Amino acid sequence: MGNVATERLRLRSVGIDIGTTTSHLIFSELELERQGIRLSSAYVVVERKVAHRSDVILTPYSSERRIDTDALAKFIERSYAEAGWKPDDVDTGAVITTGEAARKENAAAIVALFSGQAGKFVCATAGHHLESLLAAHGSGAVALSRSAATPLVLNVDIGGGTTKLAVCRDGRVEETAAIDIGARLISWDKAGAIRAVSRAGARVAKDAGVRIGVGDARDDHALDAVAQRIADLALRVPLGNGFDDESLWLTDPLVARGPFHTLVFSGGVGEYINGWEKNEFGDLGLRLGHAIQRRLANFEVLRPVESIRATCIGASQYSLQVSGDTLYLSDPGLLPLRDLAAVAVRPDSASAGPIAEEIRRGIARLDREDGRFALAVRWRHGPAYAALRELCTGIAEGTRGLLGATSPLVVVLDADLAGIVGQMLRDELSVRVPVICVDQIALSDLDFIDIGAVLPEKSVVPVVIKSLVFAG
Repeated sequence: MGNVATERLRLRSVGIDIGTTTSHLIFSELELERQGIRLSSAYVVVERKVAHRSDVILTPYSSERRIDTDALAKFIERSYAEAGWKPDDVDTGAVITTGEAARKENAAAIVALFSGQAGKFVCATAGHHLESLLAAHGSGAVALSRSAATPLVLNVDIGGGTTKLAVCRDGRVEETAAIDIGARLISWDKAGAIRAVSRAGARVAKDAGVRIGVGDARDDHALDAVAQRIADLALRVPLGNGFDDESLWLTDPLVARGPFHTLVFSGGVGEYINGWEKNEFGDLGLRLGHAIQRRLANFEVLRPVESIRATCIGASQYSLQVSGDTLYLSDPGLLPLRDLAAVAVRPDSASAGPIAEEIRRGIARLDREDGRFALAVRWRHGPAYAALRELCTGIAEGTRGLLGATSPLVVVLDADLAGIVGQMLRDELSVRVPVICVDQIALSDLDFIDIGAVLPEKSVVPVVIKSLVFAG
């Protein structure tokens, strides 16, 4: 082993995106470098190389709403073969399920496909907020917003069933939302017969003044009218306009109402808007893409890194050995814990109210009301008692009601404060759920953390960080 300060790891990673309409894989080779001489120093990705992109297939269904996992498994197996990789070659990966694929029975069956590699794969069910966040990072919109020339970017991810919005400012996602429009609200078979019209599709068709029913022959005029109507709706937020029908929001509306002058388009429809796809796949994607293109004269549209593959991400993984003096455990018997989503908390001030609100927003943004999260606190306000009391009060208030009696409150700090924060939460603020605090680790949204059991006679806990890596 060489000098620790320059130690590097090479990993092979697979990202698998299984959505309502399409599914695909991306195979990446990652190089990570240790960023210091401490044993707890983090590895960061210093080089990303996409080794192979699979075909994009229509997600296979065995019934109207149930994924055909046998067909999906065959597609995944074929994609590995085309990449020239075997499952044993893979060090880590991420399986992201969205839309219908994220329904309880589907998600469980999909996760079961990877049960033999459970230690390698993060399996994340993406609700509207997480999917918006993933798309904004994967498209490159977040990175583009770091530029002084484009500090505010709106990522518009238009998929089959929904459109996801992410407000990106100065390299961060400020807020996310979703609206009930997409390219597959209406679909047809190869013979041109209308196969499906969603509830949202029927509503948009009515607003467009046309009538389209299942079994009807495809009427190009009517389909064009619907595509035009969806394009108008998709650009209302970028233009700074509201919706006449507020039920179009699938989440709370964006607080920032625009207008947004700089846009990035991702998702399946983004392929058409960006000029990367010209074929039609039995839905409104081609028509909708062209309709939006004709409406972009007053916007600056930036080129994305990825479009339809924006949520199809590789995941890197590195281990950190955390010594006992940087750990607080109220109940060591709860370990190990697996796949806790990191909720980034970066308080601007040592004030409990805003900290609690930031925590609540972060948990909602990642759709983690199930309690399977770790608060990732970046603390810049010192070790003074009064400041830490505000932090701990904000943590207690922000997580109140979200954790069951035996579900631990997990706090990961970048500063050397685990012991005092853990004791303050338990002893002074009477937080009754189990408390686990780990420090000197910096996490971000889209990281997942595993905390292993205490190693006997060593007072050391292995911590594994799995970071979603956006390969361009």
